[in-house]
Amino acid sequence: MIYDHLDFEKPIAELEEKIEELERVSAKDEDGIDFSAEIQKLKVKCQEKTKDIFSRLNASQITQIARHPDRPYTLDYISILIENFQELHGDRHYSDDSAIVAGIGTFKGIPVALIGHQKGRDARERTYRNWGMPRPEGYRKAQRIMSMAERFKMPLLTFIDTPGAYPGVGAEERGQAEAIACSIEKLTDLKTPVISTVIGEGGSGGALAIGVCDHLIMLEYSTYSVISPEGCAAILWKSGDKAKEAAEAMGVTTRHLSGHGLVDTVIKEPLGGVHRDIAPVIDSLEGILEAQIKRLSGMPVEEMLEQRYQRLMDYGKFTEK
Repeated sequence: MIYDHLDFEKPIAELEEKIEELERVSAKDEDGIDFSAEIQKLKVKCQEKTKDIFSRLNASQITQIARHPDRPYTLDYISILIENFQELHGDRHYSDDSAIVAGIGTFKGIPVALIGHQKGRDARERTYRNWGMPRPEGYRKAQRIMSMAERFKMPLLTFIDTPGAYPGVGAEERGQAEAIACSIEKLTDLKTPVISTVIGEGGSGGALAIGVCDHLIMLEYSTYSVISPEGCAAILWKSGDKAKEAAEAMGVTTRHLSGHGLVDTVIKEPLGGVHRDIAPVIDSLEGILEAQIKRLSGMPVEEMLEQRYQRLMDYGKFTEK
């Protein structure tokens, strides 16, 4: 299969194209010429090249992978992990927001509530999903599901994948900042387990609005930051050309975030990223979610809330030298 390749993956793309071409010729060849040895050599070379490139990725390249157009989105994970998923719509105030997917279902026989950002695959769906950038009604819809999860004592699973909340005039007029703040406040003392997974890019308050949790999981090539590298570069250097430097300075990757104790679990992705093989990621995520649901569900609510509060307070700790 030929994937959409990023700029730094061009050497891999060239090898994969050669392999596909040889396989096509081999399938059509009526003279019985065997290309299997050449194909195998190219596959080994491609594997080695991929390992080499992915062993020395910088923060900017990891950001590109987190945004990869073939990367699985929230509904992809829900379709595999969740049975009997019932999507719920609308905020009961203004409208529905398709950038946020929300609903209920069962995970391993356990009733759960789900909230996640959803991007689009093609131009039409991206417009419909607003490129995964929620408006205020999206966060108010999320708050409905949070309340439902608490009322019926269902663990809440959230999937984070957004460049940030939508900054348009209409969104600001309808209270974007207030909607995000209320979501964060609601999650802070929600009396049910909350487990968040960053599956792509976790950008700004748009991500944090569904990211206050008891256990934070990140996929290896996902990112989490207070602003996009491009936005940071525009503010600090007055130029988006400095996005690479900004990504490094902000420490958006799992390696940096884990070093600061901001991530609880990092799920290793297959070589080339989760879009090449979702199966091992699903296996790991399924086990972690099951273990954390059992752990948190067996904990007294007040103890769980205190741990969640302390977890948030630790985000702001620093030491002066």
